[in-house]
Order: sequence, then structure tokens, then C-alpha cells
Amino acid sequence: MTFGSTAVGPSVGQRWRTARWVILALVAITAVSAATALLTGARPGARMDPRSTSPDGALALVSLLRDAGVEVIEADRLADVERNARPDTLVVFTETYLLVDDDALRRLSAIPGDRLVVEPVSRAREALADGLDVGPDTSFGGDPDCDLRAAERAGRTRLDTAVTYVAKGLEIKGADVTRCYGGAVARYTRDGRTVTAVGSGDFMLNADLAKEGNAALAMNLVGSRERVVWYTPTLVEGDSDASASITDLIPDWVTWVVAQLCLAVLLTALWRGRRVGPLVAEDLPVVVRASETVEGRGRLYRSRRARDRAADALRTGALNRLLPRLGMNATTAPSAVARAVADRIGGDPNAHGHRLFGPAPATDAELVTLAHQLDDIERQVSQS
Repeated sequence: MTFGSTAVGPSVGQRWRTARWVILALVAITAVSAATALLTGARPGARMDPRSTSPDGALALVSLLRDAGVEVIEADRLADVERNARPDTLVVFTETYLLVDDDALRRLSAIPGDRLVVEPVSRAREALADGLDVGPDTSFGGDPDCDLRAAERAGRTRLDTAVTYVAKGLEIKGADVTRCYGGAVARYTRDGRTVTAVGSGDFMLNADLAKEGNAALAMNLVGSRERVVWYTPTLVEGDSDASASITDLIPDWVTWVVAQLCLAVLLTALWRGRRVGPLVAEDLPVVVRASETVEGRGRLYRSRRARDRAADALRTGALNRLLPRLGMNATTAPSAVARAVADRIGGDPNAHGHRLFGPAPATDAELVTLAHQLDDIERQVSQS
């Protein structure tokens, strides 16, 4: 008896042992891809956000600080700053336009440690850097021109326009203010605390950090302590309804810009409002007799004592009627017209020229006499 051989396929267990390695490999590849995308992908955020990789973020500077051994604590709430700040800590204040509550500013001013205030608005500057006043804007860049070690070691920088700061004078006692880069960076020490104000934070951003000495200046200013609390509020701190209005969020220069625009609009309205535009020709609703028009125009000339205009009108009308009868036109010389009139009706050509082209009469009586003389000349020429 012969038995045929039977083929037996792989069991379920064998199939699972083979497939699980494929599944584990796919899971590992997916996890590595997700981690890579998370670590290297763009992380948007607010301006000066220490976690943002956007051009306006500050992750590059924070990464350099951590590589240099500086402990950087990211804080986006006031409570986080109060919890992590110590006397040996540097607190970096950014986006201060969100600090609208007086109580929040008082709490921040009471926090121990040094301060670096970046682009402070007026309320924040008065609370956190009360030894400084705002000066004129300047071009932030070039040599530091000061004896501040952090700026001297950084050397030349390259940035755009920045706010400058000056000392308040007698209001800041026991403090020696050091101004660098034309006042765009100012520092003073009082009560054992070092306060630094920067009129522009562009040199700390990811986009501008690599320009000239920007990175060195940022590292020297922020890395002056081994522990840094980087405070970038993402929401309005404090009760804005109780102690602040919308004007507290507007920079000081915006008020002057709006005032100038309002003045420009007012002047434009006054300028354009005085113009009545061109005259519009319209048909008269009734027919006015010529005698009435002449009489009305004569009264206007008389009321304004415009004897010169009246004489010019009389002579122009007379010449317009005489020249065609004499075979002449408007380009004919006055002397030739006077001789032609004399040849036609007789008389002295100079007398006729005086009547047709002479000066304006000095009195109303002379104007009436001139009208009669012109009428007489025109009548004689037409009858000759």
C-alpha cells in the first residue's frame, strides 16, 4: 500500500512570530519620524518666545545659553516668575505691552534679582526701569562707545531703529547709568540690583542673531547670571477692566501719529472746502433784453468805478463794427486804423487814434464824452 505525502503549511504561531517583527519595525519608524518632526519642525509662537523657531522667536538664543551652561526657565505667567525668581537670577522681560495692571507691575517690580527689560512700554519702564527716561530714536548698530563689558566684548552690531534711554537725573540717586550704542542699551545698578533696558530686541531674534556681534551682545546681556527666568506673557496679565484701558496697550508714538493725521485731514478739508469748482453753463429760463443787460453791466462798472473796463468795452465794440467796414482786421496797427478813419470821415488821425486807442478816462463825464465820440465815429463811417 502506498501512502501519498501531505504538505503542511506554517502554523498561526509561526505567522505571528514573522509578522510581529515587521509591525515592530513599522512602529519604530513611525515613532522616530514623529520625534524628528517634533524636534526639528517649525514651532511658531509670539515674538521673543523662547520656544519659537520662527524668525521672530528666540529659541536660537535660548539654545546657545543652555549649551553654555545657563539655566533658562521659560515663564509665560506672573506666578511662574514669582515662583522661580531668586536674588541670583536674571529676569528677562519681553512683550511688556501685555502688562496692563498696576498690581501686576508692582508684583513684578518686587521680584528679586537682576532685570533685562526688552522694548518696554512706558508703564513697564516706569515700574521695572524707573531710573530711565525715553530719548530720541536712533539707528541701533555700529560700535558700542561705552565701557560696558558686555557691549565691548560684543563689538559692532547691526540692527534697525531703536528707542534710546537717558538717565532721569535727580530721580535716580546712587545710580550711574551706562549708555551704549547711542543709548539703545542702558544699564544702571541700584540697591544691589542691575537693571538693563534695551530699546530693540531684534538682535536677540532667530532671524538677526547671526548678524555681526548680535549673538555676542545677546549672550553677554542674558548670560550674565547662571540662572535666567525668561518671561514672555502670552495673555494680558492682570485685570484690564479694573485698571487699564485700550490706550494702555498703544505705544506712545502712535498718539502723535494719529494727532498728525487728524491735523492733516483738517487742513485738507479746509483747503478743499474753499474751492467752489468750475462754473457750469446753463440756459437762462427767460430772455433778457439787450438794453437791460447793457444797463445792468453799466451799473456794475459805475458801482466799482471801473471806468477803464467800461472804456475798453466801448472801444472794443466800436472797433469790432468799424474794422470790417474799413476792410481791416484785429491785427491791423492802431495807427493804420486811425489814418483809415481820417481818410473816410476826415479830421485829425491823432485825434481819432486817441479816441479809439487812448488812455482810460479819469472821470464819469469823460467816459460819457468818449461814448458819444465813438458813436459819432461809427455813425459817420457807416454813412460814408
